[in-house]
Amino acid sequence: MSQSPKANADSHARNRPIRSFVIRSGRMTEAQRKALDSHMRRWALPQDRQPENYEEVFGNLNPLTLEIGFGMGDSLATMALESPNKNFIGVEVHQAGVGRLLALADEYQLSNLRVYCHDAVEVLKQNISQHSLDRVNIYFPDPWHKTKHHKRRLIQPEFLTLLHSRLKDKGLLHIATDWEPYAKHAMTVINKHAGFTNIAGSKIYMDPAELGRPETKFERRGVKLGHGVWDMAFKTCHYADK
Repeated sequence: MSQSPKANADSHARNRPIRSFVIRSGRMTEAQRKALDSHMRRWALPQDRQPENYEEVFGNLNPLTLEIGFGMGDSLATMALESPNKNFIGVEVHQAGVGRLLALADEYQLSNLRVYCHDAVEVLKQNISQHSLDRVNIYFPDPWHKTKHHKRRLIQPEFLTLLHSRLKDKGLLHIATDWEPYAKHAMTVINKHAGFTNIAGSKIYMDPAELGRPETKFERRGVKLGHGVWDMAFKTCHYADK
């Protein structure tokens, strides 16, 4: 006997993956829209090439960093500009941020930067080969403050296992947040995962300057208001080594 339309809809909702983001229809500036129209072909990567050959994309075998949720892209563009011997891939679902980063990529002529405007989980699964990343940066992810939304937080055991499979042995995972409960959540979840080791040891958290993370305008405003920022860094290891 066939299911009712309502039963089919309920089943689909239960099987739909939980997203760590919500697409918001915010306004784009004229400059952001122009950058999307003009520069996507130069710096954006198509999500249908699976997996992507980044040696061909960049024309070299330089170390590869993936930033998940780069926001407006200022810190990612700065890192790419200051480290020309490293390659960077940014993933962001919000078109305004992608447009802003594309404008910066064009302004600085960043040949070592590429962009996906897509869900990071799908990019990791479909476009990134196993053990190909030297580093993953996740800066100021949505903390999902309400308890009922904690399941939407990006840092979860299944996601960490996916990251571990894409990072090289002794690869680096760097997370920064300005919400202390989220920092504690991330630290608890990652410490329970057999594939990661906290490189700060008993210090637990690290100075962002030690990790090469540029300070953002948003962060500077928060620090002036007395807000804290917590940087965490982990090295990948074989499960048996921990």
